[in-house]
Amino acid sequence: MTENNQDWLELVDSIGNFLAPSMAKDHPNLPVEKAEGCYYYGTDGTKYLDFTSGIAVENVGHRHPKVVEAIKDSADHLVHGPSGVVMYESILKLAEELQGILPGKLDNFFFGNSGTEAIEGALKLAKHVTNRPYVISFTGGFHGRTIGALSVSTSKSKYRKHLQPSWLTYQLPYANPDEAPNDVDPEVYFPEKLEDEAKKLFRHQVDPEEVACMIVEPVLGEGGYIIPPKSWLKKIREICDRHGILLIFDEVQTGFGRTGNWFAAQTFDVTPDIMAVAKGIAAGLPLGVTIASKELMKQWPMGSHATTFGGNPIACATARASIGVIKEEKLLENSREVGTYALNRLMKLKEKFPMIHDVRGVGLMIGMAFKDPKTGEPDGDAVMKVLDGCLEKGVLFYLGGNSGEVIRIIPPLIVTKDQFDHGIKVLEEVLETL
Repeated sequence: MTENNQDWLELVDSIGNFLAPSMAKDHPNLPVEKAEGCYYYGTDGTKYLDFTSGIAVENVGHRHPKVVEAIKDSADHLVHGPSGVVMYESILKLAEELQGILPGKLDNFFFGNSGTEAIEGALKLAKHVTNRPYVISFTGGFHGRTIGALSVSTSKSKYRKHLQPSWLTYQLPYANPDEAPNDVDPEVYFPEKLEDEAKKLFRHQVDPEEVACMIVEPVLGEGGYIIPPKSWLKKIREICDRHGILLIFDEVQTGFGRTGNWFAAQTFDVTPDIMAVAKGIAAGLPLGVTIASKELMKQWPMGSHATTFGGNPIACATARASIGVIKEEKLLENSREVGTYALNRLMKLKEKFPMIHDVRGVGLMIGMAFKDPKTGEPDGDAVMKVLDGCLEKGVLFYLGGNSGEVIRIIPPLIVTKDQFDHGIKVLEEVLETL
């Protein structure tokens, strides 16, 4: 135990005296002093294998040497813009590099500070260029906690309590393959179901000519790592095209290699009109981007949307370094290869333990859903016991899902099969104790 570890623990216990509990009381409040690669290092010297990536942020691993070098070099030259008042190389070079990895005509960028800001920008852009008032999102989606983003977020009702975040929105059901009838192909069932649901919505509640956009997570993130059929996402694209509705992909969690491609849009072969990205873009520094075509962006007049800190020079330099690492170390390939390996290993745990209801994943975005074998109800209590047990053995996982019933497995894209073997071994040991 380090000399100051007891002081650390006392400080953590007194969090409520300093930090707002709405965020600071998250699980597990692990006291750490540094991180490197796929590991956190606790204040007591314990080494923790990290399967959270700082919630899908540290895609190239903690403190990658090339990221650290980019931060130091940028700080030696320029710490703050602001973009527009001054112009600097890192923001322009980053935009150029993003053009090379994005699908379709997604080639123009508004740089902000976070995923929520990227979503707010996307919604504002869609409403401005269409001059339409309404937005459609999908039940279970999480897009952020500011009022605009919250108005299209429905992963948990508690996020919306007392806030009345209407903002002229409607919801359609997300395609959860677990809810398809046993004798029906989800690739057929869900597009047909969506077509019918959309027609009813347009017939009874909102005329499609008044809908500015549909916004969707290609894979549900906070909502439980639910992976929809590709045909369902294609049907959304088709409905949008039919009615002149813009399609927004929230790729805040799925972007930058998480699904085995640069973006889930490429994984599912569906290109949106507007995309929001953040998290994995800048290896831990605050950066978010609203992305669209030049044709859409040029309809946004100067000053209609702006930022003081967005596109920070250091964050942009870090994002460039991170993109370079993903390319040089072939992390897209690693995401696919190790993700498939891990999914197959975890499927064997599902066969062994009845409390594991489902294992699903794409790339290194994997979810394990738990249900009580007796009642069939989602079992968030079991998940917390598993998380705590794994933490005691030096492995950090995170939760998700409406009832906290899903273990999210989101390691850095540099993770190896050996590291996954260790994490799964610990998971199995803890599950056996339950």
